[in-house]
Amino acid sequence: MRIRNETPADVAAVREVNLAAFESPAEADLVDALRGHTFPYVSLVADDKGIVAGHILLTPVHLPGHPRARLMALAPMAVRPEYQRSGVGSALVVEGLRQAREAGAGAVVVLGHPAYYPRFGFVPASRHGIRSAYEVPDEAYLVVELQPGHLDGLAGTVQYHAAFDAV
Repeated sequence: MRIRNETPADVAAVREVNLAAFESPAEADLVDALRGHTFPYVSLVADDKGIVAGHILLTPVHLPGHPRARLMALAPMAVRPEYQRSGVGSALVVEGLRQAREAGAGAVVVLGHPAYYPRFGFVPASRHGIRSAYEVPDEAYLVVELQPGHLDGLAGTVQYHAAFDAV
């Protein structure tokens, strides 16, 4: 299994992965809507000898009133059902966070399973006074600091790209 950057040749396979992993096409549509419309943009695939087994996307989000905040959202992350529970998702998250840090992100937020994401350093975002613009359970809205101290003094409601409103 190799984690690599998405290429134009992967677009259809990335859509298939998201359609297979989620109950509706909303996440696949979100990836298509965000592709090429945000910067920085981290889009990675898990490549198993030419089969796209998984995909992760990280895009910028904003914290109004805090121009120094450099935040990204991890959304979505998808793994084909037959590859789930094999380490593909973990490998995607680790490399995604590394590339987000390299792209200048100070922290990453995710709406995700509270038992899964803490293994990567995520904690409830509310501990830092950070909230989602959407109605989500507090324990499922998480943040990880990629640059120590980046979240110091930051608080507020994260604003997402308009494409997220359709999910």
